[in-house]
Amino acid sequence: MAALNYNHLRYFWAVAHEGNLTRTAARLNVSQSALSTQIQKLEAQLGHALFERRGKSLVLTEAGRIALDHADAIFAAGDELVGTLRETGSGARRVLRVGALATLSRNFQIAFLRPVLGRDDVEVVLSSGAYGDLLQALEALRLDVVLVNRAPPADGAAPWIAHRLAEQRVSLVGVPERVGSDRALAELLAREPLILPTAESGVRVGFDAMADRLGVRPRVAAEVDDMAMMRLLAREGVGLAVVPPIVVRDELASGRLVEATRLPGLSEAFYAVTQARRFPNPLLREVLSADGAAA
Repeated sequence: MAALNYNHLRYFWAVAHEGNLTRTAARLNVSQSALSTQIQKLEAQLGHALFERRGKSLVLTEAGRIALDHADAIFAAGDELVGTLRETGSGARRVLRVGALATLSRNFQIAFLRPVLGRDDVEVVLSSGAYGDLLQALEALRLDVVLVNRAPPADGAAPWIAHRLAEQRVSLVGVPERVGSDRALAELLAREPLILPTAESGVRVGFDAMADRLGVRPRVAAEVDDMAMMRLLAREGVGLAVVPPIVVRDELASGRLVEATRLPGLSEAFYAVTQARRFPNPLLREVLSADGAAA
């Protein structure tokens, strides 16, 4: 069998990510017919159709999806090679690509990255997004690790490795004026408005069950899916927030917020998700083995 033509593969890779032959041809400054011919030659060599047409869009076949996974890995490795060798003269500079759930505690993210932050030989690329999008980027090798608050489901096609870094208790936190001197849980829940995570959160599910057991119907001031916004609302005195203390660590240290009481049975776990790779980023070992990543 003839060796794989990487020009054909790159043309396929570009069209697969664009999803449109015309736009890709314009971006690459080649004719549409020439681009189509290159892809047909690749299909002939591989023995499988890589696209099927649906309306005006091109959709990957099963074989196309497999080819794209390999193409992503090949070109990501090529970019890494070029980046590394270009830095050889002044000392190699390594890159760690990290994805984090958009709602995840910023304090936790900084604590996780602390072993590599500020180093002259390391560049950290940090992006946030939705759970599913982050796992897709990890699978496509566009990320080295993803930080989330729940482990992904077991999937034989995508062998995730979920490193459980820490488990933080969840507390009721607010400005001193709202907490007062009486910190009995049931009375606080009945008396003060609350800032709660949204219904999709595992913490919220546990909180609702706890309130039901206590026979309390909480007064909800806000439902928020962003820990940073929960922190700001608590600082403004809008209500008592149901959060892990790490989210408001600086405010607790300064006394601007106080921890009224720990919520029994409620906690939030933090995970670093990677996948099995033949050539894992060596920086991962440094951040994953650091003690007290979420302290």
